Amino acid sequence: MLNTHLCFLLVAMKSSTQGMLYALTAFLIWGIAPLYFKHIGFVPAEEIVTHRIIWSCLFLVLLVWWTKTGRQVLDVFHHPRYLALLMLTAVLIAGNWLLFIWAINHDHMLESSLGYFINPLLNILLGMLFLGETLRRWQWLAVALAVSGVMLQIITLGVFPWIALSLASSFAVYGLIRKKIAVDSLTGLLVETVMLTPLAAWYLFFHADTATSHLSQNPLALNLWLLAAGIITTVPLLCFTAGAKRLRLSTIGFFQYLGPSLMFIFAITLYHEPIVWQKWLTFALIWSALGLFSWDALRHNRQN
Repeated sequence: MLNTHLCFLLVAMKSSTQGMLYALTAFLIWGIAPLYFKHIGFVPAEEIVTHRIIWSCLFLVLLVWWTKTGRQVLDVFHHPRYLALLMLTAVLIAGNWLLFIWAINHDHMLESSLGYFINPLLNILLGMLFLGETLRRWQWLAVALAVSGVMLQIITLGVFPWIALSLASSFAVYGLIRKKIAVDSLTGLLVETVMLTPLAAWYLFFHADTATSHLSQNPLALNLWLLAAGIITTVPLLCFTAGAKRLRLSTIGFFQYLGPSLMFIFAITLYHEPIVWQKWLTFALIWSALGLFSWDALRHNRQN
């Protein structure tokens, strides 16, 4: 009996360790992705998005073929409601990608990181409004701190953080809709990119006319960098999915702060984006809200 329990414990530990490695890989890639977009920053943001869509679609098709999960993809096309919702999420995620890449390449990495720090707190509010979830006392305080941080920036700097709030809200609504659809992440992303690929291909091959839009005239190295946009998109998603299957949601929640934290560090140290005291205070309030939110989630999970 003891040996049986020990075997179960070792298997659980192995699964948990694998889950942490998968989650760490996913959020590390998401965190360093801005460095990739900065490296090809001379390419217009809309072109990078089209490459991201087209090569992600091809990469996902190969992956579905390799994993023999094509039936799940075909099943989606027999559900008009799923298709309509995935068309909406496709527009949301494409808009999120476009704004994110534009912001990174126009020296708004700090505000982009703020958006992804705000995102978990916005998820709480959407869960309350649309999923019937209730906020605990400490969660209300966390949301109030986050709102105070945003209001502080508006009042003291006279600047509305539209990039941060647009990134946070578009990704939060995307996640909310995807949560309502009984489709796994791999299948969903493939269907989304399949819907977007015709428009992306038309824009890239027939409409765009820039120094980098003609692939046959680009250096091989540049084309390989553009091709990598598909890998940058799909690999972290697959790692995240694998990690989520092996870890508790609260554990995954701690990893999600890694990406925006890396963006924040890169913005200040590598790209020297200016940060005045009002922004420091805004970030401090958001970080306090996230710390309170994480502590409350951990405390609640232990009690249950």
